[in-house]
Amino acid sequence: MTRGRSSYHRAVAATNREAILGAAAQLFLEFGYDRTPLARVAERAGVSKATLFKQFPTKAELFEATVLAAGGSPAPEPVEIPTGDLYAGLVVLGRAYSELLTRPRMVALMRTVIAESHHFPELRERTFDFGTLPVLQALGRYLREAHSAGSADIDDPDLASAQFLGMIASAIFWPRLTHGTWSITKEEQSRAVDEAARTIAARFATP
Repeated sequence: MTRGRSSYHRAVAATNREAILGAAAQLFLEFGYDRTPLARVAERAGVSKATLFKQFPTKAELFEATVLAAGGSPAPEPVEIPTGDLYAGLVVLGRAYSELLTRPRMVALMRTVIAESHHFPELRERTFDFGTLPVLQALGRYLREAHSAGSADIDDPDLASAQFLGMIASAIFWPRLTHGTWSITKEEQSRAVDEAARTIAARFATP
């Protein structure tokens, strides 16, 4: 019986947490950090203030959890990465990264982080890669495996990863972040990924 009640309470807590984070994301994006009282978050989530405070004692903790959760959800679909062809593998990973960067909430959330970072500057470090971490990890593994297999000569996989993703982000994400009316087509996104993959492959792929 105790085990059953424990499972039930865990399920209720998880449901409440999801509702709180969803409500907080809407309110933070709509009103900003300063103008979002916790009582309003609880009301919109349909939970008591006591329930909210039990999971998130401060607004700073709630904001951080909201940014990290919203940026990483939904999780990216697993991708099949071809081996033996550095360029082809980079294209697959680059497209996955592009899909993450162009999610509707990604730019809005990053703007919120920038606007509110003076409240807690450590959030910028913790959220710099929010939502993109699975792709970053997959890319790092892929480059290390390519180096070990001899299909690429990459002494510093972390630097190569940063160069590759930086080229993509500079083409499809940062202009949108700084210019509200800027847009990019799917074809242009694909071309940006392709050019970045060709550049890295030309530099590191072995004959």
